[in-house]
Amino acid sequence: MTAQAEAPTTIVARRTPWWRRASRSWQLYVLLAPAVVYVLVFKYWPMFGAQIAFRDYNPVDGFIGSPWVGLEHFTRFIESFQFERLMVNTLTVNALGLLLAFPVPIILALVVNQLASDRFKKFTQTVLYAPSFISVVVVVGMIYLLFSPRSGIVNNAITAFGGDPVFFMGSPEWFRPLYIGSDIWQNAGFSMIVYLAALTAIDPALHEAARVDGANKWQRMWHIDIPGILPVITILFILAIGNLFNLGFEKVLLMQTDLNLPTSEVIQTYVYKTGLQGAQFSYSAAIGLFNSLINLALLLTFNWVARRANKTSLW
Repeated sequence: MTAQAEAPTTIVARRTPWWRRASRSWQLYVLLAPAVVYVLVFKYWPMFGAQIAFRDYNPVDGFIGSPWVGLEHFTRFIESFQFERLMVNTLTVNALGLLLAFPVPIILALVVNQLASDRFKKFTQTVLYAPSFISVVVVVGMIYLLFSPRSGIVNNAITAFGGDPVFFMGSPEWFRPLYIGSDIWQNAGFSMIVYLAALTAIDPALHEAARVDGANKWQRMWHIDIPGILPVITILFILAIGNLFNLGFEKVLLMQTDLNLPTSEVIQTYVYKTGLQGAQFSYSAAIGLFNSLINLALLLTFNWVARRANKTSLW
């Protein structure tokens, strides 16, 4: 009787027009509309302009009127003398940053989560999270002040111990340590919040049972906390791999000098210089598209590997 009574209701619901069902929850669609418009205008519509990478673009002729040249700009970039240096610099800075910076917020979250005092825990979170609110321009200004060859605190300490001042911002070998170190200091606290949120989802009963069995903090951290947040770690690692050839363009450009260009010239700054300063729009668009395709390939590859390894992936 119940199944027979529910059947007509189901049939009526399926025949209801979609616009009538939408009108019943129009408030939700109104709230969703700005996000949809933003994605369409700023994410999907600009894809139409990606075709200039395959054209000899001229602003007067527009996207459609400019002549089609195919893969000419891609070939030109791959065969240029800048290609190897740009790829090596971009990959080196990002790979070292991923290797050194990725574990830091995980370690911080695990340590902060073990703090007994709630007041001290909140204070520690605030101190670690605060640098993420500092502007990139301010951070780079702090780097210049701290590592100045004349009045910088670091060089003053070096000379106080009998050493010679080091021109950090003009030395190619010091660009990567300064960039990666300052990036860890600024962003580790922000990333830590994600792992702390994941740690709160772990069942406290697991820690209670482990404590009864005699497990100390480090053992509970290794056998409960880390496995509990491993899916989050995997997802964030896949996303980081998908941005392996993307750098913070503003920070790199601000830290760049004529003397450290051998290690500081990356794909993003080269695109800026050739596209906006050199007005080579199609050439710079081709480089940017080439960079995006590499990131997409890395994302798909590591997502497949993660899905086969531990059954955790983006899709």
